[in-house]
Amino acid sequence: MSSGYNTAVPALSFFIGKGGVGKTTVSSAYAVYRARKNPRRRVLLLSTDPAHSLADLFQTHLRDEPARMPVRSGKLYLWQINAEKRFRSFLDKYRAQMFELLESGTIFTRKEIEPLLSTTLPGMAEVAALLAISDLVDSPRYDELVVDTAPVGHTLRLFQMPEYFVRFLDFLDVAGSRDQVLAAHFGGKAPVTQNFLVEWRAMLARVRGALSAPGAKLVLVTTAESFALNESVRAAEALARSSEQGGLQISEIVLNRAIVRPPRDACKSCRARAAEFRSASQFLEQAFPDGALRVGEDHGAPVLGAVELAAFGEHVFGGKKLRLTAKPPAKSAQLQLRSASWPTLSTPLSLTLGKGGVGKTTISAGLAFHNRQAKPRERVTICSTDPAPSLDDVFSEEVGSSTQPVLGDEGLLAAEIDSVAEFRGWADQMRLKIDRALSSDRRGIHVDLSFDRRLFSALLDVVPPGVDELFAIFKILDLLEQGKGRSQRILIDMAPTGHALELLRMPDRMLLWSRLLLRALAAHRQLPLAQEVGVEVATLAQRVRSLAAMLKDRKRSRLWPVMLAEPLPDRQTERLLAELRGLGAHSGALFVNRVLFEEDVGRCSRCRIARRWQLATLQRLARRKTPFFVVRNFPREIAGAAALQSLTRQLWQPK
Repeated sequence: MSSGYNTAVPALSFFIGKGGVGKTTVSSAYAVYRARKNPRRRVLLLSTDPAHSLADLFQTHLRDEPARMPVRSGKLYLWQINAEKRFRSFLDKYRAQMFELLESGTIFTRKEIEPLLSTTLPGMAEVAALLAISDLVDSPRYDELVVDTAPVGHTLRLFQMPEYFVRFLDFLDVAGSRDQVLAAHFGGKAPVTQNFLVEWRAMLARVRGALSAPGAKLVLVTTAESFALNESVRAAEALARSSEQGGLQISEIVLNRAIVRPPRDACKSCRARAAEFRSASQFLEQAFPDGALRVGEDHGAPVLGAVELAAFGEHVFGGKKLRLTAKPPAKSAQLQLRSASWPTLSTPLSLTLGKGGVGKTTISAGLAFHNRQAKPRERVTICSTDPAPSLDDVFSEEVGSSTQPVLGDEGLLAAEIDSVAEFRGWADQMRLKIDRALSSDRRGIHVDLSFDRRLFSALLDVVPPGVDELFAIFKILDLLEQGKGRSQRILIDMAPTGHALELLRMPDRMLLWSRLLLRALAAHRQLPLAQEVGVEVATLAQRVRSLAAMLKDRKRSRLWPVMLAEPLPDRQTERLLAELRGLGAHSGALFVNRVLFEEDVGRCSRCRIARRWQLATLQRLARRKTPFFVVRNFPREIAGAAALQSLTRQLWQPK
């Protein structure tokens, strides 16, 4: 008798793209489309983005487990992974074995090691996603897996995560190998590697195989904006270079939020977007000659709920005309706005954050540009820590990893910090110093030095999630130190919401890790170079404490959240503001970007629908008494000095 479960490996589809291109909408529409097209097949839609929005999109409540979603003639399941819960559950299964291994073979106590095992694996969200994918690939429960990933910079980390996870296993192997080293040195028999390490390595091999299997599909979602198009090409190049996966290839491209044929009553903005669509189509066909190009049209209304997602899926993947049935919010009293001036940067450090694609980089550039106009004696340095930066796009000139003037203004500097390189440079320097300190041929201590050198090196590979971005911020804070005695402001364009919050939670985790590094050096504190390395690690811990204090000091730092006037960003931003309050961080007024004004819309039927949705969102913000600025929508992208000048000449806020 058949169980009704699939006995083959489920088909695997990954949806990737820059934040804000509608990746969650497109992947959800695809999952609904596949479930309805194949009624007997079980389709699971899995979200790995720390800033989940599946529940908002399907207008339902989801717990941390696969939940059946009613769709006509289909079997669809949704799962928003709770990364922390999933990760802890995984560790709990092996916790006793790990402590037995570590306590018997290292200098660390259980109390010292437990925080490392609980909180500091690199990329906890990505590891949790891999664990889930591994279980699902082995399970006969689902026939298809559709994975909605985090924004592209962090998705690249997901595909590289098996290699990072191997480093953690290497640390466990090294940490528990003192007896093996001694046995080998004195001619004894080395103990057998722990069974759970063998099991973990086998799990990683399965995940690697699933990610690179011929049936695995990689779908790139983009829009016609040059920011998104440029990022798409960079993502494809990075995936192709992914050595651990043998080079991942994009098989389909969805050009989303497109205006293919503007309505007869189209406004200037819609006509410009239609021209952008034609250019973007040609660009993508040339950039991805082997990928199938699909189009998702934008009719001005958000796609919400299973019924609308089914219609959108039929449109994008079935080639049918888009027919959305949801009605826009009823007309209500107009929100009264008054003209306002762009705020100046009143603290030494400012950070912009928000969901991917809401225009954080544009707002960051606007704040920096305006500050230079309003306070020409203050130097402003704008830096990006986003793994997928776009400062070069907004300034229309190349921006490197070192600060340099932009827009011909010696007082306006920009840098796209290579955060991974910053951490690796520091770690390599520490390895070199400790190798020199702990290398010795003196009789009787060579074995101990060799083991401790390996242990310290392995610890450098097992770092808290997002530690590379923390090192990027340290580099930026160096600019503040260098600028003491003169007026200057530092503005950081942060990574998307979920990972920005991880960074703000980082200090406590980083301190735990640095204590382990110091503990690994304790036995050799009489050696001069070991003392030097110890001072470096202690200095790192002190900088972490200083950063934590600075982020909670309203006189020294300010966070500027950015959102769009749409239902999904509104709900995500509400959660973001609550998280910031919980972390003790101080935020300035919210920037609501790309708002359509009545005089810009005119008779355009598409924009009149979009404006009604925007007004409903703005009115909700006003009712919640959230302070906010309104930034007008521009018919073309903001790029270059003239565009930034136009952007910063106007701003509004509620009366």
